[in-house]
Amino acid sequence: QVQLVESGGGLVQPGGSLRLSCAASGFTFSNYWMYWVRQAPGKGLEWVSAINTGVDSTYYADSVKGRFTISRDNAKNTLYLQMNSLKSEDTAVYYCGNLYYWGQGTQVTVSS
Repeated sequence: QVQLVESGGGLVQPGGSLRLSCAASGFTFSNYWMYWVRQAPGKGLEWVSAINTGVDSTYYADSVKGRFTISRDNAKNTLYLQMNSLKSEDTAVYYCGNLYYWGQGTQVTVSS
């Protein structure tokens, strides 16, 4: 069955960095655009980033543009999100998905 497992979240100070990973299985990973979304405490889901199948086009929400980088390794069926210059407002549960399936999420907390 389809599985998407996020990892790499944690507690980081403002200005710090984290790298999230999303291990995918149960579907042909290379055939799907992949996405990161997040949900901050008490707020709705926010789209963060997307990457196409060919790994040559990436898209970002204005709130993270210039600070986050999405990437994928189709040989490893893994999606990544490199997050730099983290801010308190980046605190959220981060989910990866292909629009049809989503993982369980990984918590990112940015606090001093």
